[in-house]
Order: sequence, then C-alpha cells, then structure tokens
Amino acid sequence: MRVAVACDHGGYALKQTVKGALAESDTEVIDLGTDSADSVDYPDFAKRAIDLLLTNGCDRIMLLCGTGIGMSICANRIPGVRGALCHDTYTARMSRLHNDANCLILGGRVIGPGLAGEIVKVWLKTPFEGGRHTDRLAKIEEMTGKIRGR
Repeated sequence: MRVAVACDHGGYALKQTVKGALAESDTEVIDLGTDSADSVDYPDFAKRAIDLLLTNGCDRIMLLCGTGIGMSICANRIPGVRGALCHDTYTARMSRLHNDANCLILGGRVIGPGLAGEIVKVWLKTPFEGGRHTDRLAKIEEMTGKIRGR
C-alpha cells in the first residue's frame, strides 16, 4: 500500500510518528511536506495529497494540522475524498469499516504520539465492510454531485 502524508506546521512533529507507524506496517510512505515547524498554509499541503489520491498516485492519504479541523474541511470539500478526523482507535476502525475513509486526519496538538501510532495501525489494517455501507456512500456521492451542479 502507498500512503501519502502531508501536514502543516501544527502537524509536523506528529508526522514523524505517523511515518514511523507506517514504516512498521510495511507501507510505502510518500512525504509531501511540510518539512519543518515553520508556519505554512495547510490548504497548500492538503491539495498536494488530495491531488495524488485522486490521480491514483497513492492508495490513501493522511493529513495533519494542529487540530485536524482545517485539514478536515479541505479534504471533505473534494468529491471522492472521504476524510475522517480520528481521536481514538474506535473512530479510526469505524471510519474504515463503515465509511471506507481514504483519508485519515489527525491533530498534532490534540493527540499524543503513542495514540497516533495506534490510530494509524488500526486505520491501515481495517478493511471496508461493504454491504449496506456501499449504498450509503453512493448516496453521499450522488448528493455531492447535485450540490455541485453535476
């Protein structure tokens, strides 16, 4: 599996933990920055990962910022991206099992490194359950298309 990771300055420190958890899971990591704790604009880094996901350059993406809220807003405005802001292993598991989340979002200022590593591992190994959830995701995509005038 190929996973792209992007963050702003608020998620930079936690990104190192996330990359370590990905490496332990034998996952190919594509690091899209930022590369320091210097202030940057999170939408610029969210766009890098989202573009890669939507062009099949990776299988899933992970976005990190201070709280995760800014990255969530960016990700979930784009049709085809199913971003899940997770604060524990239960929400990580359910985001994959029921929502087929292809984007994990974490807040670098609200989650510690140990918990973040566990969230990443659970999110990676949990499959999509399918079934009734597939129909629900189709309804979301249909609704999104109507809202955007497609």
